[in-house]
Amino acid sequence: MNLPNKLTVFRIILIPVFLLIMVLPLSWGQVVWAGTTIPVTQVIATIIFAVASLTDLADGKIARRQHLVTNFGKFADPLADKMLVMTAFIILVRLNAAPDWVVAIIMCRELAVTGLRLLIVENNGQVMAAAMPGKIKTTTQMIAIIFLLLNNVLFAAINVPFASIMLYICLFFVIYSGIDYFVQNRDVFSDGFK
Repeated sequence: MNLPNKLTVFRIILIPVFLLIMVLPLSWGQVVWAGTTIPVTQVIATIIFAVASLTDLADGKIARRQHLVTNFGKFADPLADKMLVMTAFIILVRLNAAPDWVVAIIMCRELAVTGLRLLIVENNGQVMAAAMPGKIKTTTQMIAIIFLLLNNVLFAAINVPFASIMLYICLFFVIYSGIDYFVQNRDVFSDGFK
């Protein structure tokens, strides 16, 4: 169990902690930050989400730089990422902080691209690397989730819906990168059109 894999397992462990803090009826009060009132549970959950997101960034970099790429990492790292993001988005729908149709599109894309990745591994024996649109999608997704959990802190006071803007930028890259992955790898489906 190398360091990148330990970080991935740690991220997976943080997911139920994040979930429990958000769904249990905990009354830890509220904080006012930059004119925005935020439940303490959401602040703590956001910190957990941010730490988990940083482990996602760190484990991949460490694995590639130190040549510690393993089959467990290839499987668990993207799975942990999807589990974390999907959990956060479901919670945001529950809080009425994110539109359900946006979250549905994001989840459908994630499932479709995961299926595509499996086909590519099965056919070519290669793991599909994340392209730049996918990386932008991931970055805007993480920023949107953090600001949605924190009630658009720093921007609510000046009436700028930054969290929503980031969510819709994320949605654009969700759709664009999803289409791009399928177009770039369309040869995987060539046997179905003979």
